[in-house]
Amino acid sequence: MKLLLIQPPIQDFYDTDIRLQPMGLAYLKAAVKKHCPGIEVIIKDYHQGYGRRTIPLPAELSYLKEYFPCHDLSPFSTFHHYYHFGADFDLIGSEVAGEKPDIVGISALFSPYYREVLACADKIKKRMDVPIIAGGSHVSAAPLSILQDSNVDFVIRGEGERPLVEWIKTFEHGSGWQKVPNLGFKKDGKMILNPLEENDHFNELPWPDLSDLPPDRYAFKRKPLCFIATSRGCPHGCSFCSVKTTFGRGFRQRPADDILSEIKERYEQGYRVFDFEDDNLSFDRDSARHMLKCLTGGFQPGTVHFTAMNGLSYLSLDKEMLGLMKQAGFTDLNIALVSASQRVMSELGRPHSLEKYNAVVEEAYLSGLNITSYQILGLPNETIDEMIDTLTILCRQPVLIGASIFYLTPGCELANQFPDPAESDYLKARSTAMAIETDQFGREDIYTLFIMARIVNFIKGIESFDQKITLHHALEILKKIDKRSSLGIDILKKLFQEQNLYAATRQGFKPLPRFKSSLFFKAWERIGFITTRKGNRVEI
Repeated sequence: MKLLLIQPPIQDFYDTDIRLQPMGLAYLKAAVKKHCPGIEVIIKDYHQGYGRRTIPLPAELSYLKEYFPCHDLSPFSTFHHYYHFGADFDLIGSEVAGEKPDIVGISALFSPYYREVLACADKIKKRMDVPIIAGGSHVSAAPLSILQDSNVDFVIRGEGERPLVEWIKTFEHGSGWQKVPNLGFKKDGKMILNPLEENDHFNELPWPDLSDLPPDRYAFKRKPLCFIATSRGCPHGCSFCSVKTTFGRGFRQRPADDILSEIKERYEQGYRVFDFEDDNLSFDRDSARHMLKCLTGGFQPGTVHFTAMNGLSYLSLDKEMLGLMKQAGFTDLNIALVSASQRVMSELGRPHSLEKYNAVVEEAYLSGLNITSYQILGLPNETIDEMIDTLTILCRQPVLIGASIFYLTPGCELANQFPDPAESDYLKARSTAMAIETDQFGREDIYTLFIMARIVNFIKGIESFDQKITLHHALEILKKIDKRSSLGIDILKKLFQEQNLYAATRQGFKPLPRFKSSLFFKAWERIGFITTRKGNRVEI
């Protein structure tokens, strides 16, 4: 029997092409091989390695044309073209049929890409009569949105290893679906969702099977990259996060020695960059210390690189932990402030504080780590002034600003405050959609602050021997870097002179009418100064 697992393409304005290794499918393959050794399992990644092509903007997102009107060549550009990233759906259907699988599984990780999952199922079903099963975060949050499609026969909610193995064991009998935990199926025209049960213990799961995924296909700075998971679930309860929808309310961590053994094996397989994908790497401080110390002495200096691109919770970070990370081979730190307002954070159930954040940034900077700090713009319970306050703090810290626009993730606790989502709401569950507006702010406000963060980051990129410089001096330095930077300086000068923002197109400067200059200058006056990533102070 052959099981074919698919990572589908996606359609969006941009793609995070670094973090595409389908680790979830690799975990599933390993689990099936362990418990069902007679099953042949193949992973096909139809997302990475197929390039991109421009496609029409979906009708549900047509309002974005006013915000992303042209291809902008400046350093402050947002988005314009809408792309299909990955293989063509017809190619997928043809190749899958050529493999002649007995079962096809499709990953439905993110809600805005659920249509791509269904398109894959449609093209496959048109070529062969094969049972199709879907799983992933979107299925966990909105299972019926996938199961109701005529081309999908089964879904699995939550963690998939144990349910998939048990479903495969019953597959040959063609019945007994009601006994498989987490399974969704159809019977007599009705959709049935079985109760959720615990997955196999995380420590007992075999390591992901990456044998179908060439190391050089997933790279960071031209070096083969491998994902590492040290935990599942989360000990916190942020209401805007849907991690508990997939992984339940428990928090489980792997032993440090098991993680170290996996990293060493991946190194032997040719991987040189290891990205820790869970954000609670240092939650168990003793375990984290042990692991980082072993990593420091476990490889020749300069041969490996460690990252945590998904970000780390700063609650368990301090001078000692950051120093150990630096010694182990970390060069960058991604942390999320989210909001500087304690009121907002309390209402979101996020147990992080501004005081702790400031202390971690100071220690990380002194440790020599490059810091990117994230702010969520457009939280439903936040005011514009509170967003500006957060942005001001990030401007004054030696960090690069990661401005992320809030989107409502199906299944998160915060979603209970909104009407039940329609299919178009799933499509808009992405940062680029700028879908949420409230009585406190509109889309133009969020759009303006998002671009402002890019302008600030442009200035933060300056390198100068002077500890304190004027904005005029900073702009003169930046103007000499390259043609794109020079365009940025010209646009900033026009912004300050005319109070209008322009895009740089091949036909010349084009105004961006949705940019609210009044809001920009209100925030600009409040900032006072900008601290670069190197610690220089730019007086504005």
